[in-house]
Amino acid sequence: KAKTREMLRQDQEELDKEIDNLRKELRVKVNRLYEAQGKPELKGFNLNPMSAEEMKLINRILEG
Repeated sequence: KAKTREMLRQDQEELDKEIDNLRKELRVKVNRLYEAQGKPELKGFNLNPMSAEEMKLINRILEG
């Protein structure tokens, strides 16, 4: 049971890293596409999503 949890945790970490890399690559490609089309760069497109921990802290602050 513990070994299975560890394997799943490692797989999830690898998937998270791969997703982050794909997002970064996508941003670059979209910016190149806009540049090739003569359009201005998208504003706010380089934002990063908040982590689960950051969201918990925000929710605590909002709850008072």
